[in-house]
Amino acid sequence: MTRNELKTMFLQMDCSNIPVRKQIIVNYNNNPWWEGYGDVKILSDGPDGYCSFSTHQENPFLFVSECKEFNSGEYELIIK
Repeated sequence: MTRNELKTMFLQMDCSNIPVRKQIIVNYNNNPWWEGYGDVKILSDGPDGYCSFSTHQENPFLFVSECKEFNSGEYELIIK
């Protein structure tokens, strides 16, 4: 297959059967030199597309409690 054929095939894939996944993943205290810091990752996947946002915060739980995705109630919170 040529590159153009692969691109055309990829863009014509049926994405309507992808299950909806909305998650907020908090990885807290994963570094011994940065006490109280953690990573926050917000994922959204489904038929409408894929979206991912990641950040490193001093107080990740405060950041999550103030973000609109968490307050909407649609996202699953996962703490690692």
